[in-house]
Amino acid sequence: MPHWLYEDGIGEARAALVQDGQILEAAVEPWGTLTIGTLLSGRLGEPLPGGRARILLDDRDEEAVLDRAPPGTSQGTRLTVRILREAIVEPGGRRKPARAALADGTPAPGPTLGDRIAATGHPVRPVRAHEPDLLEQAGWSELWEEARTGDVGFPGGTLRIWPTPAMTLIDVDGGGTADTLATAAARTAGTAIRRLGIGGSIGIDFPTLGGKAARQAVAAALDETLPQPFERTAVNGFGFLQLIRARPRPSLPERALADPAGHAALAALRQAERSPPGRPPRLSVPSAVADRIASRTDWHAELVRRTGTTPIWDRT
Repeated sequence: MPHWLYEDGIGEARAALVQDGQILEAAVEPWGTLTIGTLLSGRLGEPLPGGRARILLDDRDEEAVLDRAPPGTSQGTRLTVRILREAIVEPGGRRKPARAALADGTPAPGPTLGDRIAATGHPVRPVRAHEPDLLEQAGWSELWEEARTGDVGFPGGTLRIWPTPAMTLIDVDGGGTADTLATAAARTAGTAIRRLGIGGSIGIDFPTLGGKAARQAVAAALDETLPQPFERTAVNGFGFLQLIRARPRPSLPERALADPAGHAALAALRQAERSPPGRPPRLSVPSAVADRIASRTDWHAELVRRTGTTPIWDRT
């Protein structure tokens, strides 16, 4: 039976939907995330094309993009908005601010990752640092290696995943007949898109296939493994298929690529929290990772609070 593993980690919350020891879906929520559904106030900023406008959010060093500015308002007008999409950092470092819409009500936080997984109806099992590492047993590190490298293997081939500002591209590489390779790749692509939380516009470049029946079989294999909702094209004569999924927040590959040092720092903090009690743990990390940990006093303070010790970070 599918069930969620949930870890309230240092710096981020983590969740994985697991069945038969395999991760079906995964998500993280960094501390301070402006989550979907959050109500907050701010000041109207400069107008943007298409009737949109920037809104400078109260008590936060960030802004959101308002889908449609109310007519007759001027810059500086105070408004209440609801967050519709979380901020996304694209490859290359360009930050797409959160999207928002006008709303009524008192400022309040939106549902957390824990709230969202509880609402799915699947059982939720907490993962605690002093207990067996159920996330790791299910393949948490392997999942993030896929997100970081973009390489997802399957019998007979490999998917190579590249997030770009326009879309996420998936290339198929492997041996055997084109029809067999493409069908296996389609099944793997469906599971990988779900596992890695990939949304928005997605393009899959399959091998060139022999005929319409083969192209339809490849599309059907994708449909069998990727849950709705999504929209897709047929596989064209060159083997290319495009699909569209909701993109409410960054995918795991986007998170891993946007801030490699931060991602590695959170993994090191997780390891430090799980170190046996007693002497301060000693961990070797790259200088960039040590610098990131040192820059976040809140992370350090929470690690000390949870473990009662101050780790020693050896720079490599």
